[in-house]
Amino acid sequence: MILTRTWLNEFIDLSGISLEQISQKLNAIGIEVANAHSLRVADKVVVGFVKEKTRLENADKLSLCKVDVGKAELEIVCGAPNVKANQHVAVALVGANLPNNLKIKKAKIRGTQSEGMICSSLELGLAKINDGIMVLDDSIGKLELGKALNSYPIFDDEFFELELTPNRGDCLSVYGIARELSAGFDKDLKKQKKFEEPKEGPVVGKLLRIAADKNLKSSFSYRLIEHQSGDCCCLGLLTKLHLAYIGKLVDNDIINLLNYATHSSGVLFNAYDFKVLDSNDKEITLQIHKGKKEESQIYCNDKLLSVNGIYQENHAKITKDSKYILIEASYTEPKIIAAAKDDYQKIDEETLYRSFRGSEPQLNLGVEFLLHKISSYSNIGIFPNYQQIGSSLKDIDIKLDINELCRCIGKNIESNDIVNILKRLGFGLNAVDKTLFSVKVPSFRSDVRNFADICEEVLRIVGIDNIAASPLKLSEKNRLNQTYFEYKNLLSLRTKAIISGYFETVHYVLDNEEELLNLGFKKSKLRLVNPINLELNTLRPSLINHLLNAVSLNAKNNQKIIKLFESGTVFNEQGIQSEKIAFVHSGLKEEAKIANKAKPEFVGFYDFLLDIKNIIGEFSLQNSNFGFLSPYEQAALYKNGQNIGFVGRVHLDLENSKDLAKTYLCELDLNALENKLKTAKPYSKFPQVSRDLSLIIPKGFEYDKIRACISGLEIKILKHFRVLDLYEDSSLQGKYSLTINFIFQAEDKTLADSEVSSCMDLIIKNLDENLGLKLR
Repeated sequence: MILTRTWLNEFIDLSGISLEQISQKLNAIGIEVANAHSLRVADKVVVGFVKEKTRLENADKLSLCKVDVGKAELEIVCGAPNVKANQHVAVALVGANLPNNLKIKKAKIRGTQSEGMICSSLELGLAKINDGIMVLDDSIGKLELGKALNSYPIFDDEFFELELTPNRGDCLSVYGIARELSAGFDKDLKKQKKFEEPKEGPVVGKLLRIAADKNLKSSFSYRLIEHQSGDCCCLGLLTKLHLAYIGKLVDNDIINLLNYATHSSGVLFNAYDFKVLDSNDKEITLQIHKGKKEESQIYCNDKLLSVNGIYQENHAKITKDSKYILIEASYTEPKIIAAAKDDYQKIDEETLYRSFRGSEPQLNLGVEFLLHKISSYSNIGIFPNYQQIGSSLKDIDIKLDINELCRCIGKNIESNDIVNILKRLGFGLNAVDKTLFSVKVPSFRSDVRNFADICEEVLRIVGIDNIAASPLKLSEKNRLNQTYFEYKNLLSLRTKAIISGYFETVHYVLDNEEELLNLGFKKSKLRLVNPINLELNTLRPSLINHLLNAVSLNAKNNQKIIKLFESGTVFNEQGIQSEKIAFVHSGLKEEAKIANKAKPEFVGFYDFLLDIKNIIGEFSLQNSNFGFLSPYEQAALYKNGQNIGFVGRVHLDLENSKDLAKTYLCELDLNALENKLKTAKPYSKFPQVSRDLSLIIPKGFEYDKIRACISGLEIKILKHFRVLDLYEDSSLQGKYSLTINFIFQAEDKTLADSEVSSCMDLIIKNLDENLGLKLR
């Protein structure tokens, strides 16, 4: 963003404030100044008037000019093609020191004495405005012959180049920066004069009608002008210099004026050549339609003219010869531009730069400014009719508690000062009570959305350097949350698995659908539109397929003992995700060694269950029915009465198809394995008493019934009981002998035999009466 002090002075009076003070204030309020310097024309450069111009003898491109500089008439040789009689020009007198170490001296050129130099803007250290000398006009002030050029503000100016963050589109204009400085220096903005509408105009201005879709996300203001083009640009020198500084000076009056108004006010302007709209109908209709992403598309007679805020079709653009021109001021919400810009290949980078960050939504601000500029040029006529259309932007309301704001900032600020700051920045305030306000965020501040943003606005104007330092109060909060406990639980399980000899594996969250179907899993309803490859074409419902494939690969590499585990996310049939951990042990139980006579056994069901117990702790088993597991060695795992997963041997057919040795699998639900805080209990110092009980049970009788029957008695001194032996011989006539071991212990005394015996009698009685089980 580039601007000058004279440009700023169109909106705010900064007299008495130095270049350094303005730069420091801009930096302090969050607008970085990348470059700031003076633009002062050298001394001994004055206003002159070309009275005569004659061709210099023996020189085709040189002219001899008689120039009146007030106190004297000078003869100056000039080679500029645009020098003419009756022009006010900048004359460097003898003794002037111009930029690039150019010192003006009397000189003879082709035998003719030259007493100075008629200067171009570049020769004075200014921006280039044309290919010849700089012609002065009264746009810089009243022209007085012999008056020092640097006594005019435009030639004793200051230049600022600002670096803006993408969220500050409201500062992409001179008016926007003036608004910021108004709050920073606590100065009022200048009131802009209202444009007086012309009473009459040509009929063509009344033919335009606009038809727009409902609920547009854009707003528009239209005005028709008539331009009488000429050979030379009619813009004043002040305007041309400002445009040259920002690199927007072109050879087209109207485009220059639109660029000037946009850079000054922030309002986005566009112009259409009215001949594009020409029609034999009495009424010409401009149509505004909503695009796919709610962007506004402007049509005439079903022919696209432009996409607002993104680009304009070439056939609708104006030229130097355009006579009737339709000027459009517009605003579209930045989020609409962001969503729609990638749908179009034709992009106007300058337009998109402003609309994407947020142009000025107060269209009247820019329109009034532009019309005032236009009305000062005799070759441009303004038609009296105009049209406005589009959405009315709604301000966001934010509750502001003054006490809370001061607490967040770290300094007590007077309510009046806070209100003044926010009003100067364009915010509206309604008092609810003495300390509570309702703040209306202006539509041009799309980056302010909550209370914290309001605090930031006040803080940057007050200045961070004005906030007194205070000691930091450390008050550490308890940071233990559910995520932390889940992480620690998984870390504990992984550590225990590694200690038990298992190696961790990591696979994709995607899996092979065909292999999963063969294992008995259902198809996921959540389909992959673009799979990585044919082998990874669906979300995995389990970890076991990847583990079995990893075991198969290790077995083919001659590994005899394969112990792997993996934890990760799986997805059920509906696509709902959960966290699992799975273990697999394939092949031998242990390495060959002297203790097993170099002939280690294959892993067994109870060996694998012992590993799982060492990793997750105590659990119980119940019947299960998984097709990919052996029907003789599988079970559902339960812990604290909740099903947490399954365990079992891989089905023989599956082992053979993957060339696996004896293989056992276990998969558990991590959420069901949450480690609860352990409660310490005192242990008894008195001895335990052990008793065994042998029962005759029929084949197929469930041990859970026996366990439930004994547990239901709630015998306080019974610490625990477990199956000790299962025996069968011919004398039992097809039944089993089940031996159960009981451990009794009291907390406060040594148990007498009679107390233990009465408990055993109670157990035997209930087993007989409730389950019909007899002693062996």
